[in-house]
Amino acid sequence: MALPSFLTTDLCDANQDRLDAGTLAVLPPIFKAFGKQMNFHGLATTLKVFEDNALVRATLETEGLGHVLVVDGGGSLRCALVGGQLGLLAEKNGWAGIIVNGCIRDSVEIDACNVGVRAIALHPQKAAKKGVGERNIRVSIAGAAIEPGDWIYADADGVLASRTALV
Repeated sequence: MALPSFLTTDLCDANQDRLDAGTLAVLPPIFKAFGKQMNFHGLATTLKVFEDNALVRATLETEGLGHVLVVDGGGSLRCALVGGQLGLLAEKNGWAGIIVNGCIRDSVEIDACNVGVRAIALHPQKAAKKGVGERNIRVSIAGAAIEPGDWIYADADGVLASRTALV
């Protein structure tokens, strides 16, 4: 098995100055991993929604260009913001991954998708579809601020958000 192209532990070790300066953040270890890609990275596209996934679907229907969709769902544990159909959309449209500050469902289907997904928990209930929310704004995921265009790095050890690309 080939080694991944990066490890978040190595990125943290090599970038202590950025951690100290606040230009590199480690997201709290609250996320569970789903999807076939344990390691993924890309530029952040951000959404802020609450118990409504219409904007999540609309965004994943667009060309992903290897980006990571970061969904600030307010940490809600009352419904799922991403399910199997959206996992397939992410894969089909070239998204590198999805980070959900909230729940997902259809975990078996998502695990079959060639995309990386991180979420707080699983929940069988679907979200509303009213289209309420905001795109490409600064979001806060478990206390870590993420701007559109930040670099997201995720692996088995955690998730990082960096203002610039890391080597």
